[in-house]
Amino acid sequence: MKQHEVTQIQPLLDGKGHVNEPGWARSLVWKYDRKKIKAPKHRIKEWDYYLVTNDHFGAAFTISDLGYLGMISVSLLDFDNAWHHTETVLVPLTMGRLRLGSHSDYGNANFRNRRVHLKYSMIFDRRKIQCHFKDFKDGQDLNAEIWLLQKPSESMCIATPWPDKPKAFYYNQKINCLPASGSVRLGEGQWRFKPEDSMGVLDWGRGVWTYHNTWYWGSASGQVDGVPFGWNIGYGFGDTSAASENMLFYGGKAHKLSQVTFHIPMKDDREDYLSPWTFTSDDRRFEMDFQPVLDRAACTDFKLLKSDQHQVFGRFTGTATLDDGQVIRVENFPGFAEKVENKW
Repeated sequence: MKQHEVTQIQPLLDGKGHVNEPGWARSLVWKYDRKKIKAPKHRIKEWDYYLVTNDHFGAAFTISDLGYLGMISVSLLDFDNAWHHTETVLVPLTMGRLRLGSHSDYGNANFRNRRVHLKYSMIFDRRKIQCHFKDFKDGQDLNAEIWLLQKPSESMCIATPWPDKPKAFYYNQKINCLPASGSVRLGEGQWRFKPEDSMGVLDWGRGVWTYHNTWYWGSASGQVDGVPFGWNIGYGFGDTSAASENMLFYGGKAHKLSQVTFHIPMKDDREDYLSPWTFTSDDRRFEMDFQPVLDRAACTDFKLLKSDQHQVFGRFTGTATLDDGQVIRVENFPGFAEKVENKW
C-alpha cells in the first residue's frame, strides 16, 4: 500500500472543514484550528493521554473533551501481580471548555475539581505530569509527579478523513520512547520510574468522529541493545487509503510501515483477550507474537453513549524491519494492544 507523506506546513482544514491533505507526517505539519471545524461543538473530540511504564508497573493519565462530556481518568497498573485500578471523573457539556492545546509542544492542560487535580506542563523540552486524586482506592489518595525527559526528533502524525462524512476527521500524534523519571504514590505505597528502564508515550488526538466506530491500537517503547526502540500500530480511525498510522521508531527516527493486522484469539465466538495474539503486516515488516499479562477492561454503557475498552498489556516477541532493511528482533518486549468500541 502506498503511504503518502505530507511535508509541507499547512492548515489542517480547508474552508469547508475538510482535511486539506490526508496522509502521514513525522511532525505536526498540519496546523490545528478548532475555529475552522464545521461540525457542531458536541461532535468535536480532543484528548491528551499519557502512559508511563516499565517492566513491572505503569500509570496512565487522560484529559479528554468529547464535546458533550469531559473525562479525566487515571489508571495504576501492576504487571507483576496482574492488577489494575482506574478512577474517572465525568464533566458534562464541556464543549471545548477544557481548553486543550492546538499543538502538543506548547499546549499545557490543567483540570481541577474537588476530587482530582491533573496538570500537564511543558517546561523547555520536558513534559511534566502532576496529579492529586482524592480517594483513588480504598480511601487512599494518589499523588504523582512524572517527568518525560526528552522528545525524539520524529513521531507518528496522521490526518485522516471519513469518506462518508466529509466534515469528520482524525488528527493524531503519537510520541513514543519518552524516558521517564518520577513516582506515583498510593497511600504508603510508591512506584518509581527511572530513565534507564521507564518510558512514556503521548497520544495527542483532535477530531470530529463518526458516531459508532471500533479501533485497534498497539504501542511499545523500550530499548534494544541500548538504542531506543518502539512502535505504533493501529487501524479503525477512518479512511486510511492515504496512509496508515503504523510506524517503527529507532534511535529517534521514524520508519513507516504499511498495514498491520491484529489477530485476537476467539473462544466461544468471543474475543479471548488473555490468550496469545499474533500480529502480521502486508509488507511482512512487522511479525509478532504477543503474550498478554493484564487486560484493563472497562465498559461504560448509557445505551446511546457507549465505550467498551480492552487495553491488554503484555510482551511481544518477533521481528520488525526498518526502512533500510535492518531487522530488529525483540523477545518479551513490553507493550500493549487494545480494541475499543465507541458510540459517541
